[in-house]
Amino acid sequence: MTTRVRSSSLIGVDAQPVDVEVHLGKGLPGFDLVGLAEGAVRESRVRVRAALAYSGFDLPAAHLILNLAPADTKKRGTHFDLAIAIGMLAACGACAPDELEHTLVLGELSLGGELRAVTGLLPMLRGARDQGLKKAIVPLAQAREASLVSGLDVRAVATLGECVGLLSNELHVPPLEPLEAPRASALEPDLSDVRGQVVGKRALEIAAAGQHDLLFVGPPGAGKTMLARRLPGLLPEATPEERLEAATIASAAGLPPPSMRPFRAPHHTASTAALIGGGEPIRPGEVTLAHGGVLFLDELPELQRNAIESLRTVMEGGEVAIARARERVVMPARAIIVGAMNPCPCGYAGDPQRVCRCSPARVEAYRGRLSGPLLDRFDLRVWLSPVRMAEVDRGPSGESSSLVRERVARARERAHRAGDLERGQRPTNTARLFGKQLGELEPDARALLDRAGDRLRLSMRALGRTVRVARTLAHLADVDRIAVVHVAEALRYRGDLDRPGDASAAVTR
Repeated sequence: MTTRVRSSSLIGVDAQPVDVEVHLGKGLPGFDLVGLAEGAVRESRVRVRAALAYSGFDLPAAHLILNLAPADTKKRGTHFDLAIAIGMLAACGACAPDELEHTLVLGELSLGGELRAVTGLLPMLRGARDQGLKKAIVPLAQAREASLVSGLDVRAVATLGECVGLLSNELHVPPLEPLEAPRASALEPDLSDVRGQVVGKRALEIAAAGQHDLLFVGPPGAGKTMLARRLPGLLPEATPEERLEAATIASAAGLPPPSMRPFRAPHHTASTAALIGGGEPIRPGEVTLAHGGVLFLDELPELQRNAIESLRTVMEGGEVAIARARERVVMPARAIIVGAMNPCPCGYAGDPQRVCRCSPARVEAYRGRLSGPLLDRFDLRVWLSPVRMAEVDRGPSGESSSLVRERVARARERAHRAGDLERGQRPTNTARLFGKQLGELEPDARALLDRAGDRLRLSMRALGRTVRVARTLAHLADVDRIAVVHVAEALRYRGDLDRPGDASAAVTR
């Protein structure tokens, strides 16, 4: 007799359907497991046998053959334990197989028959829903996480015995009620906490409104990290589907769902695989974990050179493609990248109050760790000067994150209607978008852009990104045409790294 149990396998942040096929045949009593199973899956035979015996199920003295199909892809993880145990019981007649055809079965078994949590539950549940399965059985410990998926009848059980009772209609387990992903709390960092740094706060608003990557340059203690941590609070509130997507990516990495838009801040010693993704098996990196939110890279020049340069394709395409000999994995990575760096190794180059003690050669070597093509991809490059005590004592607190978020939401809605920004994504055809936005420039704004291209020797990429920023400024101002004031402000954010740059002033002189 042969039975089939539905399960799944995690590849990156996506799920691939896997069928656990069990054949009860003649021969010496034994247990063969085939289908490119890696170590943790092969060891399941020990856990399953012990769990079956402890739960009071006796297997007949027969030869069992288990195949994990498709047989030409690697199977990893411990979540196959429950499907293997149920398949064996169904093949022996100890478990009714009627419900198995349309039911996803996931769970790791302890030696005592209890179900333990597994990594990647959400992507596997969503994959099962998308392939047309109607039901799913998951560990009780992950009931709340499983409740985030709608459109699937999910039942949570605590033990192998409860699962068998549920499938045999001997035990009633109510379906889980769908829940929304957790929302942000009132304790999140607020922009009103920041005193001074008017230009930095303005840059945050522009980055949030137009999905622009941002680079802060300034001495230690200028507020680069403090500003970056407040950027997620300026982004429009995530839709239920966006919250589920963020929770799915976190689940694939074994993390709890984020309570707000993701904010990831890896240490500058992070490897390329940790930043971009990779490993064996392939796991999402920081850029994917920040999808839909913010990736903050402090001490940007201190990152490994390969890790830094790998950001180029991410900043252009909004996704990560990792190729291996037997598989190719594509993971989303549409996050706002915020970099922070000092102007020199000591941090005080260009500071009017403190003296830089770095030689020109050291400064050049430090800045040379960031290639020109990478710097060119940052739409906004902002110099932050130190905040003085007088600004903290007497300066106004400024607008709250909620007020700025309302303006950002209106600007994004206007950009969506104009076709400048897809919902939740970067522009897909930047060349066509550049041509469209050039036609929206007023004559004097076009003249200023032409002079800037010549005097500042801007590349076509830099010109295109300048126009994108200017278009975002127009959306924030709620106007249809790109005026000269918008181009001038956009050029201000393409200054050099030597001092507080204002490229527009250089052009108009």
